[in-house]
Amino acid sequence: MSVTTLEHGKVFIDKVFGNFKMGYYCNKCNEDITADEYHYSLKKFKRVLCMGCQSNNSKNVSTPEEEKLYNALKKAGVPAKLNKYDGYKHIDIAIPKARVNIEVDGGHHNLNYKQALADLKRTYYSFKKGYLTLRIPNSLIRNQFDETVNYIVEFLNESVEQTENDDDF
Repeated sequence: MSVTTLEHGKVFIDKVFGNFKMGYYCNKCNEDITADEYHYSLKKFKRVLCMGCQSNNSKNVSTPEEEKLYNALKKAGVPAKLNKYDGYKHIDIAIPKARVNIEVDGGHHNLNYKQALADLKRTYYSFKKGYLTLRIPNSLIRNQFDETVNYIVEFLNESVEQTENDDDF
């Protein structure tokens, strides 16, 4: 059997009988990955990475949806921070004053169980530190942007008000 590696993490395996099988692997750790992971990481990071290497990769690349929401929140006067590292993970948009993190999620966050579990663990970690995580799907940014921004701003204002009025903080 011979293995031929092509660019962008695609591998073709030539078996003795001439059958071909296509698979995907992480360019960093060589772990097998799904087609969804392949396409997402190539689009987001411009290289093929498994979920683990994606989360370990220094996140300094924002999606257009993250940037669009961040800019709208800043325009609305929200003291937001883009791609803030909290010592454990990168947060798409953080609003420390409101103790709220916003994650802008593509469809793979719902379709891939590994990603969904990783998201749940990150949400739990933030919750233990006293932060609530809002998960905003890309579909809301693309299709109901103004209404989404208005609800997020209202949510953040309520969170700040409750935090200021709560004696436990």
